[in-house]
Amino acid sequence: ALGEYVSVSSQRDTERTLIAKERWELANVPEQELAELADMYQAKGLSAETARRVADELTAHDALAAHLEVELHIGTEELSNPWHAAFASALAFTVGAILPLLAVLLPPPAWRLPATFLAVTVALVITGWLSSYLGGSPRGHAIARVLIGGLLALGVTWAIGGLIGTAV
Repeated sequence: ALGEYVSVSSQRDTERTLIAKERWELANVPEQELAELADMYQAKGLSAETARRVADELTAHDALAAHLEVELHIGTEELSNPWHAAFASALAFTVGAILPLLAVLLPPPAWRLPATFLAVTVALVITGWLSSYLGGSPRGHAIARVLIGGLLALGVTWAIGGLIGTAV
């Protein structure tokens, strides 16, 4: 959660810097910014006349919002929230750890390693499926990505433990 907080705080700082830069440009070189906005709409397929009309109307309504949306793909009210990210990360890690933790605690010692491997594999598949479901992406690709990445991390962790003499 702390790592997520720091990461998203850095992202939010970047977003704030970009917004400040855009505000400065709108205040100091408004005609150049208007032309830039029209060019962006023209690049999206609008005619030069329509793109300029759209840029004029959006600039008259809220120039900053128009530029942030089209140029930077952010909104002034939609900055990343590090507290939300930290809470979501803490919750996800806690929930994700339950199945492997039970696999370590419940079976007899001889079964712990295979049970943990199986539990981690199942948890990774569930995580991949859930991420694809929530993100609307193809399930097979998401499951494979999470499963392969997670099993590689599991293998590296196990190998490092073996190298430093940690008992299983």
